[in-house]
Amino acid sequence: MIKDSGDVIVKTLARLLAPFIVAYALYVVMHGHHSPGGGFQGGVILAASFVLLAITHGVGMMRRKLSERVAEVLSSVGVLIYAGIGFLCIFLGGSYLDYGRLYRVFGGSEAEARSLGILGVEIGVALAVMAVMCTIFLAIYKVGEEDPRDGGRK
Repeated sequence: MIKDSGDVIVKTLARLLAPFIVAYALYVVMHGHHSPGGGFQGGVILAASFVLLAITHGVGMMRRKLSERVAEVLSSVGVLIYAGIGFLCIFLGGSYLDYGRLYRVFGGSEAEARSLGILGVEIGVALAVMAVMCTIFLAIYKVGEEDPRDGGRK
């Protein structure tokens, strides 16, 4: 946590920037199949917004917004979305992640189904990556809290 006279300015700027970072992350995820970007990049940017708030406001704030347990659940949900769409394609008679087969579920044309299928996979990847990146940050922070001299916390 930052401990100088500019503390208020840094905290205020972080609070003001975080929603814009989240909006940009969502943009990267939503337009990943049409332009550079996608689930991985958007997930990392989304995790960066949490890390920014943790660095400026303390890890306790991050843990209140995204606890380790919630991060575990979100990473699992992201993988399930990705795998679920893939297996749904198989059940509909195609190959794994053959999004064209999803027209039977979504309706419309195969091109529209491919677009929605890719978007679903990108959302799943973004959730998983964001949650894992936040978990890694919290794990590294937790290691820094430990004091090897007494085997406990500081």
